[in-house]
Amino acid sequence: MAFDPELVAETRAWFAKAFNDLRAAETLAAASPPLFDEAVFHCQQAAEKALNKGFLACNGRTFRKTHNLEEIGEQCLAIDPSLRDVVDRAVPLSEYAWKFRYPGEPFQPEPDEVAEALATPEECSKLP
Repeated sequence: MAFDPELVAETRAWFAKAFNDLRAAETLAAASPPLFDEAVFHCQQAAEKALNKGFLACNGRTFRKTHNLEEIGEQCLAIDPSLRDVVDRAVPLSEYAWKFRYPGEPFQPEPDEVAEALATPEECSKLP
């Protein structure tokens, strides 16, 4: 099976962006004082880029711009149903695209919530 060099380059670029978002999340969570609200936002972005743009692009699928990881996940599952566990873990990150981005309550996620959010994009970046 021959690979389309443009498709491979695009896929790599999206996974590189996802990795950078994950690195940003880890850096922000480790800051003193920690910036947990920004960290979980970048976790959501990393998962979105790995699933939506990385996995779907790799499989030649078009996708609309959305932060809804359930919608994105359903598209991924149509290609590979074995991704159910990864998608199920990623879906709750959807709310981090907006939840802590604006003034109001809640102001910051809890540390255990951040730890779980940090683990999820790493799983998404190991997709088959």
